[in-house]
Amino acid sequence: MRSLPLILALALAGCAGVSNVSRTPVAHAYSGAFSEARGLAANHAGLSGQARRDNGAAIDRLLAQLDDTSLARDAARLTAGDPLYNFAGRALLRRGLPLPHAFDRGDASFGDAGRPPAAGDGYRPPLRVGLLLPMSGSQAAVAAAVRDGYLTGYYGESRRRPTLRFYDTSAGFAAAYARAAADGNDLLVGPLTRENVDAAFTDDTPDVPLLALNRGSKSPSPGSAAFSLSPEDEGVSLAQALIDRGSHAVLIIAGSEDVQRRTTESAKAALERRGVRIIGDLGYSAQMSDALKAPAGASPDAILLILKGPQARTLAPQLATAGLSGLPRLASSQILVGTGKASDDAALDGIIFPTETWLVQRVPGLPSQSSAAAQARTAKGPAARLFAFGYDAWLLTGHLEQLALDPNARVAGATGRLSLDGFGNILRRPSWSQFTGGVPVSLGDGAR
Repeated sequence: MRSLPLILALALAGCAGVSNVSRTPVAHAYSGAFSEARGLAANHAGLSGQARRDNGAAIDRLLAQLDDTSLARDAARLTAGDPLYNFAGRALLRRGLPLPHAFDRGDASFGDAGRPPAAGDGYRPPLRVGLLLPMSGSQAAVAAAVRDGYLTGYYGESRRRPTLRFYDTSAGFAAAYARAAADGNDLLVGPLTRENVDAAFTDDTPDVPLLALNRGSKSPSPGSAAFSLSPEDEGVSLAQALIDRGSHAVLIIAGSEDVQRRTTESAKAALERRGVRIIGDLGYSAQMSDALKAPAGASPDAILLILKGPQARTLAPQLATAGLSGLPRLASSQILVGTGKASDDAALDGIIFPTETWLVQRVPGLPSQSSAAAQARTAKGPAARLFAFGYDAWLLTGHLEQLALDPNARVAGATGRLSLDGFGNILRRPSWSQFTGGVPVSLGDGAR
């Protein structure tokens, strides 16, 4: 671990910003799709495994048929304990719409343990926090960046802070968790891998609440939460940005790596649920001129690129030849991989992509990314987004209860604006940038 003076040099005092919006419920009759979704949700708790996943997907498809006004109107009539409300509320949050009321979470304190009352902005950290991270092995470099970001936020906070202890999960998660629980921590942050997250949430009533730093196949246990920079979440954000732009027919061009595949599948599913036509789902190759020739009546109105920078640069002149370069082009954050030379990256001009807020603009409580990178290797290059992720894990440590109790609280973090859905998952709305003159330029929080 780096020395305390270096951590203190990076840290600046600051706290999360929150916004609160309320909406008055409106009496009405449920729409057909919403009523059908209620029927499916009524039996959801009794399902398990693939049947439960399929039922959840069917509910999401039905809710996706509703426009914003209808979804908000119908959701406002549901009580917090209605089995459909978690699904409807998540759909609202993903569209950037306010919740009519809080989710019914049961335990919303995340391990209260007699903590002092919350501050005016909702800051109410635990008394003792255990960080479950791999200190050695293949995930050690990832864990180091997350750890340093977390500690930067921790030491930058001037108010009451919890005591911290670190537990190495590289020799086995179960043993590390048992030690952390026995030591009297009232919140655990971690683990980092999807496999360990699934192991952590196997028990519906864990000994200590967790803020898991990944998302597996199991939902968080009651009183716990999961935070992730997953490709699937980015795919949903890309789809929503295209829908917000009014796109109805999208051409997708994607690479074959696992992250690219997962982002593509998520974006495609989210678009199709909302009635957006997928004109083509093309695998990337260096020569795509023939593949880009769309059949008559199948012209896209936007292009989604799930590619790295060099792939997108190679594709750019072929899009121009096919008469597609004038269309809106959105890309995943992978577009930044292999970029950095403006004269080469000018070929990417006009492409819009999601990114972590801290990488493109100042975040209260953090030094600039360039300043931090000059002092710590974990804040530069590809590790910078993990550093930002770790910083946001600290913000969430102190604001989980606020997010649980206030239906429209948001934490303005280093990775984006963070909220908590009814299933215990942290939802993230990223910032957006656009290549201009071969250089990424911040668009703030909007992709329009």
